[in-house]
Amino acid sequence: MDSLKYINHYSETTKKQVLELIKQEKLGQYLKKKYANSHAIKTDKALFAYVNELKNAHMKKVAPLSKVLYDGKINIIHNALGTHHFISRVQGSKLKSKNEIRIATMFKNTPLEFLEMIVVHELAHFKEKEHNKAFYSLCEYMQPSYHQVEFDLRLYLTHMDIKGKIEKWG
Repeated sequence: MDSLKYINHYSETTKKQVLELIKQEKLGQYLKKKYANSHAIKTDKALFAYVNELKNAHMKKVAPLSKVLYDGKINIIHNALGTHHFISRVQGSKLKSKNEIRIATMFKNTPLEFLEMIVVHELAHFKEKEHNKAFYSLCEYMQPSYHQVEFDLRLYLTHMDIKGKIEKWG
């Protein structure tokens, strides 16, 4: 069941259902039907604007973001889908801080819901450092379908491991 590494912590019933979809070669069809189109946020500038729009709508009191970009090295280096950074520097007698978000380049060619889920997850870390109840409540507040989209993203990653791509999105 190594092909199910992204959903390993789900119930046996769920894993069996996913295995059946894989066996019948219907996992990609399921995902394409549910998430038909890729988003149009392809540049770092557009990503910065999109993330700031989400942040300002849900987290106005969080310090401004200084950098948001697609990063082609994330999967290799961090084994993650996105990262967030709090950078503090002393400049003279002042403490300067910067908030950065980096999103794996693979999300340039996915449905908007997947990109939004990663962005929401990374934004939530600016308020809640740990993956606890408050963290996931904040994620649900920013994206009401957060848990379902996270599960479907895990299915997408499973499909990508097996097939390499889903036709039509990329």
